[in-house]
Amino acid sequence: MFSTQAQDFRDTVRDGGGFAPGFPPPPHPAAEPRLAFAAEHRPAVREPRLSIESLLIGDSVAMREVRHLVRQVARCDASVVITGPTGSGKEVIARAIHVESHRGAAPFVAVNTGAIPRDLLESELFGHEKGSFTGAISQRRGRFEEADTGTLFLDEIGDMPFDMQVKLLRVLEERTVQRVGGRGQIAVDARIVSATHRDIDAAIEEQRFRADLFYRLAVFPIDLPSLAERREDVPQLVRHFVAAANAKLSFNAAAMERMIAHDWPGNVRELRNVIDRATIIFAGQVVGAEQADMLLAPRGRRLAAGVGPAQRPESEGQRDARTLLNDLASRLGSELPETPAPLLGTEPVDLRTTVADLEHRYITEALRAADGVVAEAARLLSLQRTTLIEKMRKHGLKAA
Repeated sequence: MFSTQAQDFRDTVRDGGGFAPGFPPPPHPAAEPRLAFAAEHRPAVREPRLSIESLLIGDSVAMREVRHLVRQVARCDASVVITGPTGSGKEVIARAIHVESHRGAAPFVAVNTGAIPRDLLESELFGHEKGSFTGAISQRRGRFEEADTGTLFLDEIGDMPFDMQVKLLRVLEERTVQRVGGRGQIAVDARIVSATHRDIDAAIEEQRFRADLFYRLAVFPIDLPSLAERREDVPQLVRHFVAAANAKLSFNAAAMERMIAHDWPGNVRELRNVIDRATIIFAGQVVGAEQADMLLAPRGRRLAAGVGPAQRPESEGQRDARTLLNDLASRLGSELPETPAPLLGTEPVDLRTTVADLEHRYITEALRAADGVVAEAARLLSLQRTTLIEKMRKHGLKAA
């Protein structure tokens, strides 16, 4: 059983961290085979000095607030819980806290607690002694020891098994760990940053997560918005990921409009994947609206590379979407042109305000057309009902 779990573990667990100053690395005899019960143990590579500005991209109100919170909490050693949807950049926030703190030169150790089999999690976090169980052929330090004097990032903490929560709480309270099969306590000094996309309040109410552990972890909470809630940051993020890929690629105004309007259910991770795909398919080109549509198409319906929508007949779904948009636009006194007019003139444009105003108008009109029925308005706008409710709350709108 251990061997099978170990293979799954090697395939899924994220490697991170490094050896703490003052601690010798564990022995590695030349002929020692790989452990049969856990991932191959490798020290993390220390990264070049980063900064909040290089990590947290965007000038939206939401991101300015996040940067302010990061700077505030980085000055102390308080435990931090980062919440937000999957793909919104929780580990990036954790790294920003680390690099801005006095621990920035020490290891940053990241552990996805939800990806590690429960039978291996205790050994992974706290380490083990040689011979403590079948397959423990050598002593192994845990992630808490690796993160000593640095930062330990516990990702997906909401998925941690309940019995491990008790052991983690004890470590946080006593600041010591005991290796599996060991007798003595080992002092550790690691700043704890954790993250989850789960509804922890609901998990506590359903007794799937310990309230006392959450209060210990959530001394300073940071909530990340979805990318759809900060669309004005999309152009900056696009330029950032293109530059990071060292690619000769650009997006024209029409393509950027498509990118801003996209709902981004996968958040920043999805945007990064779209840019990576664009650097492969459209290397050295200027991406237009047609190419952007191809990049943003749902899985299984993406067009072949180099074949744009203009070369294929308009689908029934595309016709329905254009009919809906024209219907909504006509009620507002305008028609959607077949070829959009130039968007930029000689004066600067407040893109954030423009996008927010347009979104407000469409939601208002959809609610009016649906007689205040939120579910029907969401259908008209091709949104999930919960997404529309969030947008209504953001714009201060109520159903009739």
